[in-house]
Amino acid sequence: MRPSISKFRYMDPMLAVICLLLLLMGLTLIYSTSLTDGHGIFFKQLVFAAGGIFLFFFLAFFDFSTLTQISRYFYVFLAVCLLAVLKFGHAVNGSARWFNLGFFSFQPAEFMKLVAVLVLGRFFTVRRGEIKDWRNIVLSFIYVLVPIALIYKEPDLGSAAIIFLTWLGVLFLSNVEKKVFIYLFLLLTIFSVVSWTYVFKDYQRNRIETFINPERDPKGRGYNVQQAVIAVGSGGFSGSGLGRGLQSQLKFLPERQTDFIFASAAEELGFIGTTVILILYLLLLYRLLVIYSQSRDDLSRFVIAGIFFMLFSQIVINIGMNVGILPVTGIPLPLISYGGSSLFTSAAALGIAQAVAIRSKGLRLG
Repeated sequence: MRPSISKFRYMDPMLAVICLLLLLMGLTLIYSTSLTDGHGIFFKQLVFAAGGIFLFFFLAFFDFSTLTQISRYFYVFLAVCLLAVLKFGHAVNGSARWFNLGFFSFQPAEFMKLVAVLVLGRFFTVRRGEIKDWRNIVLSFIYVLVPIALIYKEPDLGSAAIIFLTWLGVLFLSNVEKKVFIYLFLLLTIFSVVSWTYVFKDYQRNRIETFINPERDPKGRGYNVQQAVIAVGSGGFSGSGLGRGLQSQLKFLPERQTDFIFASAAEELGFIGTTVILILYLLLLYRLLVIYSQSRDDLSRFVIAGIFFMLFSQIVINIGMNVGILPVTGIPLPLISYGGSSLFTSAAALGIAQAVAIRSKGLRLG
């Protein structure tokens, strides 16, 4: 094996640059929206960013196939953490999702998203020739059903949905017969109807009803959506300027550094700023597709597919809820939203993607 330093020439530079630009964009927005509160969370995010950069490069030069082999141990550890957080977790806004470790709040669900990708990557690789068997399809779903059920209990419907969509995306890119998705669609429809009546909690039903008609509860469930839409609309073409957004600075916009940071960006940076963010995300997803197409083995392809769908679904859901076209689910915007767990997970996922790129390019160039 070549020394790690020689692997630098095999890196995907565009992937690294895009990640850095998104990280800088997030730091800028967090600094701007924390002007009225002091810069405590900005300095914390700086530390998280430094940790994320280290994690990115560490995993970029690490053998990701080894990670997939030991992912079962991470899976068990995080499943235990998800059980423990239900009883001992730090509750915020009625959801017990975090372990408060002082400087850092550890959110097991965020890390489980990536571990699910690694577990699925290995599973689909090992059973590549047998995945058409319904028993294997069901078994692959059981692997994600366990964390989905535990995360749903927190409750965190958004993170549970991300893991489900990741499984669905990886399954779609496997050699499973496409008629399977017709059956899955029918099962999902039946499950949704049953869940609405017997599974969903009142606040979850209220969120969906408020999404359909935010004006039904403008001072309650509909408040977040309406304020986000106002912030997005008030930015205009060029925005009000950093630190000058009324919705953000006067705190009308809730969770302005986390769930609704895209609305903060729209208000302060306007159409120009949000277009830059969207272009960066499109380029990021494009690079992942390029790495997927250049991958030389099944494990690389399945891992990249999982990372792609994990990030793609988070980006779409977060931006969708910021502009009022999707229900509010509490999903952070990758690399931009404030939070250590989310940032570390995104950085680790993209570091692994870089490792796949390095391996594939190294095999091509010898």
